[in-house]
Amino acid sequence: MASTSRRGAPAKARSAIPQVSWRDPQPASIVLISGPEEICAERATAGIREYLKAEDPSLEVTDLRADDYAPGTLLAVTSPSLFGEPRLVRVSGVERCSDAFLAEAVGYLAQPQEGATVILRHTGASVRGKKLLDAIRAGEGGGIEIACPAIKRDSDRYDFAAGEFSAARKRIAPTALRALVSAFADDLTELGSACQQLIADVPGDIDDRIVERYYGGRVETSAFTVADFAIAGRYGDALLALRHALASGSDPVPLVAAVASKLRTMARVAGSREPSRALAARLGMKDWQVDRARRDLVGWSQVTLGMAIHATARADAEVKGASRDPVFALERMITVIATRAPFAA
Repeated sequence: MASTSRRGAPAKARSAIPQVSWRDPQPASIVLISGPEEICAERATAGIREYLKAEDPSLEVTDLRADDYAPGTLLAVTSPSLFGEPRLVRVSGVERCSDAFLAEAVGYLAQPQEGATVILRHTGASVRGKKLLDAIRAGEGGGIEIACPAIKRDSDRYDFAAGEFSAARKRIAPTALRALVSAFADDLTELGSACQQLIADVPGDIDDRIVERYYGGRVETSAFTVADFAIAGRYGDALLALRHALASGSDPVPLVAAVASKLRTMARVAGSREPSRALAARLGMKDWQVDRARRDLVGWSQVTLGMAIHATARADAEVKGASRDPVFALERMITVIATRAPFAA
């Protein structure tokens, strides 16, 4: 009888194959790259290619799509050529794979081609391809797995960025690292690119002044991160993002302006049943801005939206000189918006 979890659901079977870090990838006959974090998957794939290319510059690289697959292709591109060059086959979209690919990939595990490395990219976005994943994880094909789980928490982003510098043996001051992570809190790919740029450009250690010189203009992005959390009702995350933004040198004025901008857009869109394209054209906005505002409006009423706008107007005046404590003014604004409740002075 299959084991079950405490809630009665089937327990996830343990993988019988080696688990390899995306920072230190290695080739195998089958490499399963699983999980939604695309930047980590891209690094793992590039690392395997570099490894194989360094071993043999004649490496043949082929890209396949599992969701748009011509039967027989996998065996054709993995079979030895006349001169026996090593082969690397990168397969994307395994979570959307066709029946033909699924059948051939499962069959391929029984007898992988010598000299071929097959990378299978599965984002985990669906259970499609589960039969293939289960077979790989059971040890069929002699593969390895490189897990790329989602990086969402601030602490995970901080660890990701710290790992970038550690892998490059580059020192960065903790305060500079926090500022960098805060500046790119909404986009892990951009954070990774920023880390790599600093690693490539800066010959010595990296301090706060260097991060400010390169990325001081990213304050607006941090401000919109604070706004997004507050409007979504994520009070704790909003306060944490606010404190990170302030610690990295963000000015309170653009922080309030970012919140005000999002609330104004929500107010303009609220109550309209027009199609997004028509409403966007009438308001002079982009389609995606209307769609985003409508998502932001879920759970909001006319009363709570008015309350948030009033709190933001008050904070705007206070951070521009009407109060001697702009940080308190910001925190009070975030509290009103994230909890959607009155906050007395």
